[in-house]
Amino acid sequence: MKSLFDQTMKDDMRRRAPLAERMRPAGLDDFEEQNGVIGAGTPLRRAIESDTLTSVILYGPPGTGKTTLARIIAGMTKSHFETINAVMAGVADIRRVVDQARERLSLYREGTVLFIDEIHRFNKAQQDALLPFVESGLLVLIGSTTENPLFTVNRPLLSRSRLFRLELLSREALVRLLNRALKDVERGLGNYTVSLEPGVPEYMAGIANGDARAALNCLELAVMTTPPGEDGVRRIGLGLAAEACGGRVLQYNREDEHYHVVSAFIKSMRGSDPQATLYWLARLIYAGDDPEFICRRIMIHAAEDVGLADPGALRVAVAAARAVERVGMPEGRIIMAEAALYVALAPKSNSVVMGIDAAMKEVRDEQAMDVPRHLRDGSYFKLEKIAGNNTVNEYKYPHDYPGHYVRQQYLPDNMRGKVFYSPSENGEEKQIKALLERLKNMANNRQK
Repeated sequence: MKSLFDQTMKDDMRRRAPLAERMRPAGLDDFEEQNGVIGAGTPLRRAIESDTLTSVILYGPPGTGKTTLARIIAGMTKSHFETINAVMAGVADIRRVVDQARERLSLYREGTVLFIDEIHRFNKAQQDALLPFVESGLLVLIGSTTENPLFTVNRPLLSRSRLFRLELLSREALVRLLNRALKDVERGLGNYTVSLEPGVPEYMAGIANGDARAALNCLELAVMTTPPGEDGVRRIGLGLAAEACGGRVLQYNREDEHYHVVSAFIKSMRGSDPQATLYWLARLIYAGDDPEFICRRIMIHAAEDVGLADPGALRVAVAAARAVERVGMPEGRIIMAEAALYVALAPKSNSVVMGIDAAMKEVRDEQAMDVPRHLRDGSYFKLEKIAGNNTVNEYKYPHDYPGHYVRQQYLPDNMRGKVFYSPSENGEEKQIKALLERLKNMANNRQK
């Protein structure tokens, strides 16, 4: 009687589950796309079908099928399948799973597959607690995460697991999922008579931005909140779809997509592309990135990629950072756009960064020589006098010479003749290059 009651409760919960939960694929053949991960003949698919799976970590944006794939594996493996959620589980749960896995292996020769959802939520101690049992093979680990595992999973655990990235689903794949849900009587919305205006499925798929869960949630809300007409048909146009779906789902996370978008933003400024610069800046702003962080990137690249070809770039970037701090958002987006566009459209030179990096390399690799005596602080000569040494300060004060310039040694003896900064021919650096050449000629003429 209890088992019948439990089954009835499970069936009721399944019926009440969200559409995205009910429409999860039951097998590999129903899985949309991800052919590079579980397509026919791929190593992961062969391992699943032959029940020879080793530890894997599935990572990628939400709604791409990580948990679904784990559930499919659960239905195909002969091993005991255990699931824990890293948000709620702790070391005690790991110990329980390990103890039970040992018992099953010793009594029934049955292995254990452990699925940990959101494994990035496990701290280092929790991940370390897993390591010896994954290493020994007592547990076959399946971890899923929306974060880049290179940032969030311990290196030893990574080295014992295969990494598989699931990509965003295409718009076409999401449209197929929506149409399948509309027709499915058992799991989907097939018991409702629904008419979608042309373009609505494509609109929903576009708003979902590669997330199957978001697309199905959008469809379910649109259908369930639209009353049927006199003929019993629920007619959903673009207006109703927009109300149900809300804003676009932006796939973005702090350890993975964040850095890809930042990289694209930086490279677009460096590449002098104003259109791409604004697009990637908009992506950062839309995803809720910290304006202070965005302003820091603009300042850095004003110095790194523009430098002295246009010193105004750094001034604009710094002023923008201060202005955004005082004005706030959303108006701050205009200020950041102006600064980013200035950097993108300014003449480019990396002479400053090349110069400081070359100097840093010399400091790191070469012996540090004493500061030349004529460049030392005045206290040196006072001490020399107290010690009875008649050391003459041979420093030449540039303002005492024509043009306020005189050639003298400023580098240590072992660095004489080294060139760190070489101005380019771009922007204002062309004038700097000419200035350095004039100073050189001036010094040569005086020597003659």
